[in-house]
Amino acid sequence: MRFLLLMFLFHVIVIQQCGAMLHPIDFLALQAIRKTLNDLPGSNFFSSWDFTSDPCSFAGVYCAGDKVIALNLGDPRAGSPGLTGRLNPAIGKLSALAEFTVVPGKVFGVLPESFSQLNNLRFLGVSRNFLSGRIPAGLGKLRRLQTLDLSFNQLTGNIPWAIGTLPALNNVILCHNHLSGSVPPFVSLRLTRLDLKHNALSGSLLPMSLPSSLQYLSMSSNQLTGPVDHLLTRLNRLNYLDLSINRFTGCIPGNLFRFPIANLQLQRNQFTGRIYPAGLVTIPVVDLSFNRFYGEISPLFSGVQILYMNNNRFMGQVPGIMVDRLLSASIHVLYLQHNFLTGIAINPAAEIPVRSSLCLQYNCMVLPVQTPCPLKAGKQKSRPTAQCGQWKG
Repeated sequence: MRFLLLMFLFHVIVIQQCGAMLHPIDFLALQAIRKTLNDLPGSNFFSSWDFTSDPCSFAGVYCAGDKVIALNLGDPRAGSPGLTGRLNPAIGKLSALAEFTVVPGKVFGVLPESFSQLNNLRFLGVSRNFLSGRIPAGLGKLRRLQTLDLSFNQLTGNIPWAIGTLPALNNVILCHNHLSGSVPPFVSLRLTRLDLKHNALSGSLLPMSLPSSLQYLSMSSNQLTGPVDHLLTRLNRLNYLDLSINRFTGCIPGNLFRFPIANLQLQRNQFTGRIYPAGLVTIPVVDLSFNRFYGEISPLFSGVQILYMNNNRFMGQVPGIMVDRLLSASIHVLYLQHNFLTGIAINPAAEIPVRSSLCLQYNCMVLPVQTPCPLKAGKQKSRPTAQCGQWKG
């Protein structure tokens, strides 16, 4: 303690000579932060952190007046080894801090509860490290917070309900953790990105639980259940949607296919019903595989470039316009295996373009053309006749 005091007094003398001085609380907070973090081998980020000089000149430290307003820890250049150690609770003493980030590395331990004291914080990003424990509920007090990125860590427990009440949130990125419990409602009308994929979240999503401002929504690889049709109908600004590998049920609204989505991932759920797009589907990538959809395949899907409809209960004929677009290489992938389809109007001598893929295995038809299928499609070419007679869609 005596050493720290001497260091601070030296800092006062040196900085006064230069005509500027960091606030004492911020100075001591930076010293504490430095004490519990170190460079990984190959990184020299902290080489400039010499407390006999002005801390506002340190790498990653940005000041306004006598206060630290941004702290970006670690070398941001691609391939930098990053840092190791723990985040010191003294971070909460930086009362003017608006931005805090840590580059990918091996920072471990918990996210300090003291972050809840940073009333001016707008950006909090500590991704691709080894943080563990719970997300502090106190983050729900940060009314100015716009971006929360704690992705690719080892966080556990629930997403604090209070975080969903923050009014200024633009981006919430909590993917690739071990979070559990239900997804809280989010009220911010500025929220454009919500990424919760690869967790252990459960429960259902209420129709009004997400704002219509969302443009990117990913909840893949969780344990979420229940219908989402009324929710999705409202999210008409989406350009990316991934709900794959959950246990969602119910039908899919036809107007979803008119949204400005570039990539639609709904595979490996328990969705059911017939699909009636509201118009020609021009989404480049659509994956509806491994669900319980039934009925005939709509020709309105002919505008899709990569289309996975395999492992469902579709029946009837493959639309002729789909065949035409496949042969013209407008459709690059058309996977229809493991359904109950009864026919496809294609010349057995037709040549499938090299850059296009068609799979028809295990349907209720004799395959008119032999095309390579993924190994997971199995070796059987057609369904047993008994199965085809039982299924009426």
